[in-house]
Amino acid sequence: MSKPPSPAPLPGESRPPSNPALRRLIQAKQQFSYTTNSKDRGLGFRGWHERGYLPHFDAPNVTQIVTINLADAIPVTRRAEWEPLLQLADTSESRRRLEAWLDRGFGRCWLRRAEVPAIVETELLAGHKHNYQLQAWVIMPNHVHLVVDVWQTPLSRLIKQWKGATAVACNRFLRRDGQFWQEDYWDTLIKNPKHLLQAIRYVENNPSKAKLALDPKQWRWSSARRKDNYGRLAD
Repeated sequence: MSKPPSPAPLPGESRPPSNPALRRLIQAKQQFSYTTNSKDRGLGFRGWHERGYLPHFDAPNVTQIVTINLADAIPVTRRAEWEPLLQLADTSESRRRLEAWLDRGFGRCWLRRAEVPAIVETELLAGHKHNYQLQAWVIMPNHVHLVVDVWQTPLSRLIKQWKGATAVACNRFLRRDGQFWQEDYWDTLIKNPKHLLQAIRYVENNPSKAKLALDPKQWRWSSARRKDNYGRLAD
């Protein structure tokens, strides 16, 4: 069995690291999976790419599950706990375990304060059904999960917009300076309808799994409380 690639440095460090193993992974995916055409590249879509931390996929007319963490959600002081999770050969299992670890609520958890997730949710909903469509979302104390239909604006650009606008507004409210979100983000392409239902269920059930709410609909900052009995989002 081959040795798993060295883990990427902690997202949130000042500059993207050199990560040859990740680069080789992306090159393989570019060769055997989706590749961008000239029209997509003109819109800013990059297909499979990396920024030194994690693999990313960007294409039009796809659905993705995305995780965005606060800057201190994965503290360096607890590296011995989270670093082994990044060394798992199965990236899906690695992500699952790391997100379970995140649910323990490390960091200052700025998103616990009602005014802060309100800023984030307002920004996410501002472009909903205009530039993209949200299938599900949840704002946890130190991270955010989204299931989003990407249309003609690259996911990387959407995330930059969401992070930029909310970081400024949240820092202003908190009367602080400095980095609010981690540099990078997790994204996974939704493969089929069954995968989509699993992703939506995972996102909306996150507060219950983390023992923050008995019923997902009780969690204030989530799509679950906005859906009818058929799972449809209210307009």
